[in-house]
Amino acid sequence: MKTRTYAGIPRENAALETSKIVLIPVPYDGTSTFQKGADKGPEAFLYASENMELYDIETETEVYKQGIYLAPSITEDTSPEAVVEAVYKTTKEYILRNKFVTAFGGEHSISIGTIRAFNECFDDLTVLHIDAHADLRPEYQGSKCNHACAVYEASQHTNLIQVGIRSMDFSETTVMDRDKVWFAEEMANDDYWVDNVIETLSENVFITFDLDVLDPSIMPSTGTPEPGGLFWYETLDFLKQVFAEKNVVGFDIVELCPNKLDKSSDFLAAKLYYKMLSYKFMNTEENDVFESNFNESKKGKSKINTLEDDY
Repeated sequence: MKTRTYAGIPRENAALETSKIVLIPVPYDGTSTFQKGADKGPEAFLYASENMELYDIETETEVYKQGIYLAPSITEDTSPEAVVEAVYKTTKEYILRNKFVTAFGGEHSISIGTIRAFNECFDDLTVLHIDAHADLRPEYQGSKCNHACAVYEASQHTNLIQVGIRSMDFSETTVMDRDKVWFAEEMANDDYWVDNVIETLSENVFITFDLDVLDPSIMPSTGTPEPGGLFWYETLDFLKQVFAEKNVVGFDIVELCPNKLDKSSDFLAAKLYYKMLSYKFMNTEENDVFESNFNESKKGKSKINTLEDDY
């Protein structure tokens, strides 16, 4: 049986040993409370990716040639805590192999694991949380690994910057740092929000992108769609500037809840993922600076050296 590759790319561009990029699918939907189906998100995303053009017009690149390894899906589902632990261990393993690690969920609780791994491997990390929901509850429904708790741990241990928020529980106001939050209703009337957000980011940035940050008119297939979201080109402009000005060390995308009758959201997710890779590697097509930049971001760091010794 032929081994599946991301987007159907040639196998020579998909081998772990030679790929700069790793994609980890996490088909998990164990704690969502409104609309179920995020566990079907990774498969819908992968199928849409196989039907997507691989030349990016904007950046004039074919980023798949940097090598994209499609890792085995994380299928652990015995408990939210076990899922987070599996995601954490897998993510850290690939980081320590000097890969640019990405993940596609699944519900947002998986990001607890990805963020934990990146925070252990990179000093002075900013978590750029792009989402409709604050996700700052310390615990929800008896678990600290609930989707409603996705970035609580990040708020305690990293520089957490939140963008696009328009739904939250009152209890989260006691945790939220309002100086590091951009609410959607304020962004709508602020011509300088992109520059202002970027000023708050440290050099190393991990992006966790919940698709429900986008307006339901362009992204209806999420578990909890919220009116008043971001649109396609303003989102791309923001992401492009973040990638240009900061060292994005990895990212995850979550909360695609596919609809059998409308595939447009699946294709948006596929395009968004590929766009983010294109922005990361747009300057490395002809001169290969990724590896040196990646290693430079970890130099002199006792944390990463210890992890590599233990690995």
